Amino acid sequence: MNRVILSAIFVSCLLLASCTKKQPPPNPVIPVNLMKVKAQRVLYYDKYPSTTAALSQVALLPQIQGAVTAIYFVEGSHVNKGQKLYEIDKSIYQANYDAAIANLRVQEGNMVQAQQDADRYEYLNKYNAVAKQLYDHAIITLQNAKNQVRSSQEAVKSAKTSLNYAVVYAPFGGSIGFSQVKLGNVVTPGSTVLNTISTDDPMAVDFLINEKQLPLFERMQNNRQHAPDSLFTILMPDNTLYPFTGRIAVIDRAVDSQTGSIRIRLVFDNPKNYLRVGMSCVVRVHNQDTEPQLVLPSKAVVEQMGEYFVFVAKDSVINNPGAHSDSASKPKLVAQQKKVMPGQTIGPNVIIKSGISAGDRVVTDGVQSLHNGSQITTANKVAPSQGGKRN
Repeated sequence: MNRVILSAIFVSCLLLASCTKKQPPPNPVIPVNLMKVKAQRVLYYDKYPSTTAALSQVALLPQIQGAVTAIYFVEGSHVNKGQKLYEIDKSIYQANYDAAIANLRVQEGNMVQAQQDADRYEYLNKYNAVAKQLYDHAIITLQNAKNQVRSSQEAVKSAKTSLNYAVVYAPFGGSIGFSQVKLGNVVTPGSTVLNTISTDDPMAVDFLINEKQLPLFERMQNNRQHAPDSLFTILMPDNTLYPFTGRIAVIDRAVDSQTGSIRIRLVFDNPKNYLRVGMSCVVRVHNQDTEPQLVLPSKAVVEQMGEYFVFVAKDSVINNPGAHSDSASKPKLVAQQKKVMPGQTIGPNVIIKSGISAGDRVVTDGVQSLHNGSQITTANKVAPSQGGKRN
């Protein structure tokens, strides 16, 4: 009987213990490092992907047909305006020119004879010593002879032009590429490309901006005399800084309605031919905003679903029923999540455009363990870490 009673009491105790609700453990206090935000002047550059381009570029095409008989330049070199580049077989065109000259001489002789006949008949006509018809025919013959001379002169000009086209000259100074034809190749007018020549000093650099930035670039174009010397610089493909600065040459006439972008063209001196057509580089535009900016370490900014947040330390009263009465209402530090708008990245730091104010205490280390309302402490220093994710 006693065993039954004891068993019942034991089972009852087990049931009572299982039905008793366990108290959740208190939230842990997370150690963090804080930084007091200060407004400061910063120097940075807005960066834009860009491509180098020639201010002038032309494909050299022959104006006459024939075989290439001479090439006078070194491929890939710099050529001067008017320099001889190619020569096309001109034997036929020389013969045509010589024939045109000879025909012109014949026509000039005919005109001299017609002029003499016309003068004689005009004299006789004054005294009615010749038939009127013969006089009229002499005047007409003279006029035809003059027209023949003019026609022959034009034929000489045409033959001379074709003969001149047998030699191809550089239309302007610049860099010339690989020859597309070799000695002996027969070229055809208007279809055979001989080579391509492009200006190389100065050199253009093109990049795209958003249409919202257009007023800023228009102001920079109109106020060149007040711009800093380093307003426009470029980073070369190997990330080295190009030694010359640029200036705005052209702002395109229209915005692309599909992308909302517009093309800007800068011009850079290129005396050492460092820049080549088609290079990919980065344009740096010196920021001219002299107002103080709020700057934070990039690791303090957390990205979530395309939005950016920081944690700000706030004093708050934490209610802890299990604590003594004197510590239950003591102010504690809690992490408050705030949405921010980041701006330009400057090395390990980032400019914050909005969302926080000067004087706020922002968590810089330990953000990976926080959520909105987490209790934090600065009593234990946290080793510097990446803390968050920035794109």
